[in-house]
Amino acid sequence: MNKQQQIEKMILDLGVEKVGFCQLDDLLPQEFKHLKNGISIAIRLSDQVISDIDLEKGPTHTYFHHYRTVNAFIDQVSFKITNQLQQWGYLAMAIPASQSINDKGWHYKGLFQHRTTATRAGIGWIGKNCCLVTEEVGPRVRLGTILTNMEFKYDIPITASQCGNCNLCITSCPVKALKGETWTAGMEREAFINPELCSSHMKSQYKHIGRGAVCGICVKVCPRGKKVLKK
Repeated sequence: MNKQQQIEKMILDLGVEKVGFCQLDDLLPQEFKHLKNGISIAIRLSDQVISDIDLEKGPTHTYFHHYRTVNAFIDQVSFKITNQLQQWGYLAMAIPASQSINDKGWHYKGLFQHRTTATRAGIGWIGKNCCLVTEEVGPRVRLGTILTNMEFKYDIPITASQCGNCNLCITSCPVKALKGETWTAGMEREAFINPELCSSHMKSQYKHIGRGAVCGICVKVCPRGKKVLKK
């Protein structure tokens, strides 16, 4: 078993749903280009918790707690993988699971986009809901990213959407923040969603639930996720 196989087994044994490996040096900011490669991990969310989100009332307190718990779990997994890579002599850095960088204005963006790594690593595609959508469980996942200079055998990138003519997330969005565009690789996030409209709605309508930081309606309605539900 080579080191890539070892790290993949380690990740899956920790409870990760999917893992992929990709090249990122053409997309990374200058200060991280020496890391050049990415590991993408996808953690499956609780179907019961997602199903309890109400299309009229919005998210539940349990969903907010679940959201934070999964983010913490992603950070823990990413730390363990980063630590292992360093023990092998490689440079590695985990991108925080949920963090907005506002040093150049509030643009609702993190240090590097998890969805970009995930599409490059063959985990899934960007849906019309602007979420990462997987073939197995739809958008019912949270993502993590580790940047490293370790060399990998790369997975095949996904470069086009498989949402087809489905628009359920668009019609279900309570504030109409989704623009209805179909993703192909390289498109900017703002082509799909108005992040400020989405965020302001959560803060005004769901402030009693986790200070208005979550919604989840577009995740709940996606047919790709619902197909995994047990009857």
